[in-house]
Amino acid sequence: MSTALQWFKSTYSSSEGGACLEVAVSPQAIHIRDSKRPEGTTLQVSPTTWTTFTTALK
Repeated sequence: MSTALQWFKSTYSSSEGGACLEVAVSPQAIHIRDSKRPEGTTLQVSPTTWTTFTTALK
């Protein structure tokens, strides 16, 4: 079984690059990274925190 994260960008992101974030979901955490630096550090938040954040954006 693979443990590699599956990263994705919002459908609102353009293909021109720039200021895009990528997100990967795992049972324990939501991983967030800068699409321009995929090898860089990631921010990890709990699924509850992510849900609270995305709900507040709506």
